[in-house]
Amino acid sequence: MPGENLSRDEARERAELLSVDSYEVALDLRSAVGGPDGDSDGDGVSSGPRTFRSVTTIRFRAARAGASTFADLVAPSVNAVTLNGQPLDPAAVFDGTRVALAGLPEGDNVLVVDAQCAYSRTGEGMHRFVDPEDGEVYLYTQYEPADARRVFANFEQPDLKAPFRFEVTAPEAWTVWSNGATESRDGGVWRFAETKPISTYITAVVAGPYHYVTDSYSRTFNDGTTLDIPLGALCRKGLARHFDADDIFLVTKQGLDFFHDNFDYPYPFGKYDQAFVPEYNLGAMENPGCVTFREEYIFRGKVTQAAYEGRANVILHEMAHMWFGDLVTMQWWDDLWLKESFADFMGVFAMVESTRFEDGWITFANNRKSWAYRADQLPSTHPITADIRDLEDAKLNFDGITYAKGASVLKQLVAYVGREAFLEGARRYFKKHAYGNTQLGDLLSVLAETSGRDMTAWSRSWLQTAGVNSLIPVVTYDAADRITELAVLQEAVESHPELRPHRVAVGLYRRAADGDLVRYARAEVDVAGARTVVGELAGAERPELILVNDDDLTYCKVRFDEVSLATLRAHLGDITDPLARALCWSALWNLTRDGLMPARDFVSLVLAFSGRESDIGVLQMLHTWTRTALTHYVAPGWREEGGRALAEGALRELRVAEPGSEHQLAWARFFASVADSDSDFQLLSGLLDGSARIDGLDVDQELRWALLSPLAAHGVADESVLDAELARDDTASGKRHQVRCLASRPSAAVKAQAWAGVVESDALSNALVEATITGFEQSSQRELLAPYADKYFATIERVWAERSIQIGMAVVRGLFPALQDDPATLAATDAWLAAHADAAPALRRLVLEARDDLARALRAQGCDAGAAAGAGA
Repeated sequence: MPGENLSRDEARERAELLSVDSYEVALDLRSAVGGPDGDSDGDGVSSGPRTFRSVTTIRFRAARAGASTFADLVAPSVNAVTLNGQPLDPAAVFDGTRVALAGLPEGDNVLVVDAQCAYSRTGEGMHRFVDPEDGEVYLYTQYEPADARRVFANFEQPDLKAPFRFEVTAPEAWTVWSNGATESRDGGVWRFAETKPISTYITAVVAGPYHYVTDSYSRTFNDGTTLDIPLGALCRKGLARHFDADDIFLVTKQGLDFFHDNFDYPYPFGKYDQAFVPEYNLGAMENPGCVTFREEYIFRGKVTQAAYEGRANVILHEMAHMWFGDLVTMQWWDDLWLKESFADFMGVFAMVESTRFEDGWITFANNRKSWAYRADQLPSTHPITADIRDLEDAKLNFDGITYAKGASVLKQLVAYVGREAFLEGARRYFKKHAYGNTQLGDLLSVLAETSGRDMTAWSRSWLQTAGVNSLIPVVTYDAADRITELAVLQEAVESHPELRPHRVAVGLYRRAADGDLVRYARAEVDVAGARTVVGELAGAERPELILVNDDDLTYCKVRFDEVSLATLRAHLGDITDPLARALCWSALWNLTRDGLMPARDFVSLVLAFSGRESDIGVLQMLHTWTRTALTHYVAPGWREEGGRALAEGALRELRVAEPGSEHQLAWARFFASVADSDSDFQLLSGLLDGSARIDGLDVDQELRWALLSPLAAHGVADESVLDAELARDDTASGKRHQVRCLASRPSAAVKAQAWAGVVESDALSNALVEATITGFEQSSQRELLAPYADKYFATIERVWAERSIQIGMAVVRGLFPALQDDPATLAATDAWLAAHADAAPALRRLVLEARDDLARALRAQGCDAGAAAGAGA
């Protein structure tokens, strides 16, 4: 719609004109239950989208008399608009996305907007979910970056903060939560305490027959004052039997202790509820006092410790936002990193120092940073402080740069300025800017104060330029096999030539008498420019492995000299330090992605050494990378052989894994994902029906779906089998699994139905769109999917225009014909980009990113094929 994509210039102009004093929002959500969608008047007949009444009173001040501006509202209809007591004609002032406000008097103004807003099925705005298990209705809101306007009229930009009061009328059997504590309840009418000044995008309402568990946190400070925080955790009733609220509260309390110990600013938002909600698009959202999470963090079956660690990390990431993001908020989305990079870093920092997950930096190095490395090599890479022109730009910048690269750079900053200087800078930042909005310079100034360092050059190199550097060791030896000189070369790609200052550790490793590959020397050095000599290591005995960026202090791609690479090929599994081992795996994966190491060699390394990997998170990441290598990076002629080797290797590791261990579970899931022969499918079928057994492997419901997925994709399990499994697991989770499996079947009719369900219809919810797309794209069905390459390019502009941005992103990313990995698809992508130079920039960005992934795959396949040809010669 015109006006839906708010620009930075419009937001800046409005912020110069307005100051907002308060919001009062009254929502009537009784229409969420009963009748078909669109039955807003209760007559049992659908007449459009299902809606709810939203009445908003905004008190604000205008800086100039006679000025004009607008309020934001995305709604099917408006019942009434009143400005300073004077009624305005809704037809004249509301265009579907904005309420025009003309001739404002200087000083105080009051706007009242009475609207009919629509419930959402895309996870944007007021999402409505009907539980297939019991028919219960659940509601929750999700706004970032700008979907509060789908629920109530407002000034939708982060720098127009104000206190909020919510009143919600709901079915009497329901419970309702918001940011503030409940002040009163009269039947179905819930009134909540006024919030502190916050931005619109972090307001929240959660309503329905949720299962709710409570606890409390208390903290006595050095001055004798005590802070009491009521804690709550909630989920759908159907998940209550799986809800381990005690562990959630444990991590929550540990996190609150950590942040109070280090931030010297008491948690400012009263209560702390954490809602685990269905069909959630994100991992979580930091709404103060009412944090929302995807309900997949409630585990229906056995999972590995990596899953619990991941959940703890998200809990602490969102908690860090209470200070970085909620208390102090970026002025505009250009400085999104001021909250996301810090939350990503502080989440891991808090987790490692305050919870049982002491190896969190290993996961960060191996998993989180791989997301950053990928994003930073796409054509859409951008500085951490990005140029965000409008809301569509903002939506796409919740990416690996803003989160993981930003967090990596902050980790490097702590190594650069010192831990205490960094934390003292944070303390001053909170106290100086509490309940306000900031830009880059506000943070740099306090860090310069506390560290005594000039942050300008550091910021220019790390925050205001894009791209990732490669660090390469170059070493010479004397006749006694001692190091004459060890230098670190720094390289950058031509498109992003910045060479940055890096604080790095360089480790030297050799095998001990027992065969273990251990570090015997280490030096820290400030790498600057193209070549830096590590003088401290001169004279050291010859190593078998040189590991640049040992201990993962900086953000870079690590390369190896030839001797080190040969050592890894033969002895990677002998590295005893789990972080060093993870860094080596990550570096080898980057070599594979960059087409510098044949993908089949990476597969061989995984087959040779992953069975010895002790860190479960690293093992699961290796499984993911190996599937990607087999699907996209190996030469097409080797896929069948490579797939067979992986399936055989996975089954071998499954059979020798300790019974009942998390490694056994990880290998079971990996084996299912690469199974490709009749004997494999027979074993999977036997595990499902009980005729086969692997000692210690508990085939619970979630694992059953994992075992069924390849059977469906290879035509072994038909619709009747999948329907029977749904009858066994007739839940929301079961439905998503069934939809995915149904779409994965190898049939032209199935693919046509799945495509139509996602592209030609908007009947599916966001979760079922995601499930259908995941099922549709099967690497074993390249020929079956070939006709959809042309259809993709013919339809994406229409989909982008007609659907919400969340669904548009899912379709454009998920249905790109990446499995048609040949030059013809690359040419078709280039032709679309050339013919659609004026398409929405966000849409073009998504297509450019997919094109880059395809081009990278073709280069990697060329490397792999070349290695095979060389070996044959």
